[in-house]
Amino acid sequence: MPDNSSLHDQFDRLISIVKILRSPSGCEWDRAQSSESLTPYFLEEAYETIEAIHEGDRDKLKEELGDLLLHIVFQADIAEEEKQFNLTDSLKNICDKLERRHPHVFGDVVVENVRDIKQNWEEIKLKEGRKSLMEGLPKTFSALLLARRIQERASQVGFDWDKIDSVWEKVHEELDELKEALIKSDESTINLEFGDLLFSLVNLSRFLNINPEKALAATSRKFVKRFQYIEKELNGKKQSLKDTSLEEMDKLWNEIRAADR
Repeated sequence: MPDNSSLHDQFDRLISIVKILRSPSGCEWDRAQSSESLTPYFLEEAYETIEAIHEGDRDKLKEELGDLLLHIVFQADIAEEEKQFNLTDSLKNICDKLERRHPHVFGDVVVENVRDIKQNWEEIKLKEGRKSLMEGLPKTFSALLLARRIQERASQVGFDWDKIDSVWEKVHEELDELKEALIKSDESTINLEFGDLLFSLVNLSRFLNINPEKALAATSRKFVKRFQYIEKELNGKKQSLKDTSLEEMDKLWNEIRAADR
């Protein structure tokens, strides 16, 4: 069971450690960091946290959440040094926002389902000053996740297909348009149609309740595993990839494919 008895002590301890590391008597590397220089590591920790969730590894998740929290405290400490804001400001901001965006919990708004909750959330964000429902999408999102979030936001205000059959029709429509563009050898149109096809497939993933990023990552890992099997088998025969025919590689591929089933 998590030890919640010393939560405040441990949080204060982390803040204190970061301040010591950033002090003149602290760590040279930590003192040299800026908000910008830390972003690659921040992103890496975020991905490692997501990986732990996908793997269902709770021990790893416990560790990665701590690593991620370090970066949050680190960024806030730098901002405080620059007299921009401090961690308390960030905590107050998120607390106020959560209460404001959950009027069905902290207010007297009545909702009937999750769809109402999501719709209220987006409407409240617009009242907070956003001029577009599509405003505020992270620029660092992967293309797959960006497409997913765009579709989710549009869906929350009713701009969506009613049934999955219509989504399938759109996928086939986009595939046909890509084939037509290929026949015409129009490179710019080919790129656009390929993007449209991917967008429609992400939409299909949403209706199937599949995380497209996770699904593609799993397929990529599977491909790597199978290709490495081919390499291993060829190495055992003292045979290089470049000297191996496609038919031979396909045979080995089908062997590992059958073993995976």
